Amino acid sequence: MFNDVAIRLRGVSKRYYLGSPVGEGFKHLILHLPSQIKALRQRRPFHALTDVSFDVRRGECVSLIGRNGAGKSTTLSLIAGVLRASAGKVETYGRICPLLELGAGFNHQLTGRENILLNGVLLGLTRREVRQRTAQIIEFSELHDFIDAPLRTYSSGMVVRLGFSVAVHLDPDILLIDEVLAVGDARFRTKCFERMEHFRRRGTTMIFVSHDTGSVSRISDRVALFDAGRLIDIGEPGRIIDAYQQRSLAA
Repeated sequence: MFNDVAIRLRGVSKRYYLGSPVGEGFKHLILHLPSQIKALRQRRPFHALTDVSFDVRRGECVSLIGRNGAGKSTTLSLIAGVLRASAGKVETYGRICPLLELGAGFNHQLTGRENILLNGVLLGLTRREVRQRTAQIIEFSELHDFIDAPLRTYSSGMVVRLGFSVAVHLDPDILLIDEVLAVGDARFRTKCFERMEHFRRRGTTMIFVSHDTGSVSRISDRVALFDAGRLIDIGEPGRIIDAYQQRSLAA
């Protein structure tokens, strides 16, 4: 059914260091150089992701599930290019639209309409392309009465609506979705899922991170189970969701 690979991870690991003093600033580092050098040597590695390998075929929807801290969002951020792997290789083929932290590229002093243009350009469209889609974006967001008000007057749910509305009008080849559908009323969430299913019918590759196993079962071709930074299993949604629920009960 799926012939071409859209996303490929091979031996991917992501490591952080705990107890690093660098975040205290360059001045502090220079003034306390001996103790800071000692602290740097005593940093403890934290392995957010360890030796993860899997492929996502073009047009496939793969959901990532697992407990908090399992490595799901780290995996998504590596695919999006937000993070760089400490080891291994991440390959993507096609235009990526990451719905990781909606509204992160917005300017709260600008209006909703101005932020549509800003965010659309940041996500890869030309100004002309964004202007051509602005009416559709506003219609989908249902923020007509607020679209010319400064974003600082919006609620967090309204910001997410606007961010999702911009993102789903970009016609991506690869769509990355991280728990963003947990925000908003039930009717708008239904509308968002309908748009995801529209993308799926069009052959858009999707990776979906969620704790909602009902949504995962509904949208996924395959599901990947993560635990403690490792890929435990990947396969048919029902089997993987059962394994996840059994692990949760045993924890």
